[in-house]
Amino acid sequence: MGSAIKITRADHTAQALRTLAAKSADAGQVRRLLALALVLEGHSREVAAERCGMDRQTLRDWVHRYNDKGVAGLVSIRSGGRLHVLSKAQMAELKELALKGPDPERDKVARWRRLDPREEAARRFSVTVSGRTIGRWLRKMGLTRLQPRPFHPKKDMAAQEEFKKILHSCEGGASRQHDRRRQADRDMLPRRSQGGAKGHACLCLGDDRVMSTDGA
Repeated sequence: MGSAIKITRADHTAQALRTLAAKSADAGQVRRLLALALVLEGHSREVAAERCGMDRQTLRDWVHRYNDKGVAGLVSIRSGGRLHVLSKAQMAELKELALKGPDPERDKVARWRRLDPREEAARRFSVTVSGRTIGRWLRKMGLTRLQPRPFHPKKDMAAQEEFKKILHSCEGGASRQHDRRRQADRDMLPRRSQGGAKGHACLCLGDDRVMSTDGA
């Protein structure tokens, strides 16, 4: 069995290290704190390493780190994640490509999909990523998936305007015809007599005149 490792730093007791381990969200740091607590309690390097899931040499290295930097030196070292595959200039070029949109004659599409910038990035920058990565990059650039309604690249604007004029003319004629029909319908309704006495009304039914008085 290996001999006990000497911890020169006296900032924390074994119980204090266990308390810090209970509050830590870093699993690696928790194991190291517990291993050091065992060392402070007089356990051998082999026992302390075995109970905390590491070998003796690794425990020795963490003891040296603790002696130099304290509890902060036991935090797991993180690289910060994978760096961007494209440079800033390339990302700017990709954004300009997305804003410009596809060339219908060359790209054979009316609007970009995520796979299209992906293929373009592979062709221009020799970088192959997933469509999801392309979408994440575009969101970081401030772009969204909302796009205007696609249109046919060979549509005739002049023909559309002419069609709108014809449609407007037809709607105007239909409206005038509807007004004439409404006027004809009103002409067929009974009218109030203009020459009768006040308070009297007459209905014209053929050649007969039917009189009615108020309150009758």
